[in-house]
Amino acid sequence: MTAGSPTILALDFDGVICDGLIEYFEVAWRTYCQIWSPANDTPPDDLALRFYRLRPVIETGWEMPVLIKALVDKITEEKILQEWINITPQILLDSNLQAKEIGAKLDHVRDEWINIDLNEWLSLHRFYSGVIDKIKVIVDSTVKLYIVTTKEGRFVQQLLQREGVNLPPSAIFGKEVKRPKYEILRELIQLAEAQPVSLWFVEDRLKTLQLVQQQPDLGDVKLFLADWGYNTQPERKAAQDDPQIQLLSLSQFAKNFSNWG
Repeated sequence: MTAGSPTILALDFDGVICDGLIEYFEVAWRTYCQIWSPANDTPPDDLALRFYRLRPVIETGWEMPVLIKALVDKITEEKILQEWINITPQILLDSNLQAKEIGAKLDHVRDEWINIDLNEWLSLHRFYSGVIDKIKVIVDSTVKLYIVTTKEGRFVQQLLQREGVNLPPSAIFGKEVKRPKYEILRELIQLAEAQPVSLWFVEDRLKTLQLVQQQPDLGDVKLFLADWGYNTQPERKAAQDDPQIQLLSLSQFAKNFSNWG
């Protein structure tokens, strides 16, 4: 059971605050079409839903068009969930492609879309139920709120502003800082004026939380896996079985901190 309140709350963005699945699929499909040139550039009706279900296997953006390729090639969802680490290099090999090449194409597709119609791109992002209201409460409290994400900070700020949340750029650590999340958490502790510091970190990727666990000096950071984000049932089970990680539900997140345990 986790009691009390943090002095610092660090939240991931995609998969904790914001659901970017629609944008992920649209960018991934456009990139897939550029790379593999399908006869029909309209995705099959069920492809998006299948992609959404399998989003937790993705660790890095370049894998998203590869996931589309795997699904189009009729690799089963079960096999993708169990063997994704082996499937990706095989698809790269078969297609004579490199990960950085796909990543560059994906970034170009996304950047081009943002430059042409930023509002359309922003509109494809949804916020999880109750999360914005909770964030507004936290912003008005004595708890220092930070966003620690791999999304570009300027987009995080714009998306939050559309919902009436005004966070200063100094409270958002995005893709542009180019540092592991555990390093940012360490920096937040060092920047804190309050003593003692109580830092809580909510993330939807189990591996990210495990990297924090591996840092000897971050042993006091309370770690939470957001069960509504991009993770799988085995990952949620692993979090439940780990005494250093709390599995957090969306309904718990909306409550007082004392009910987060």
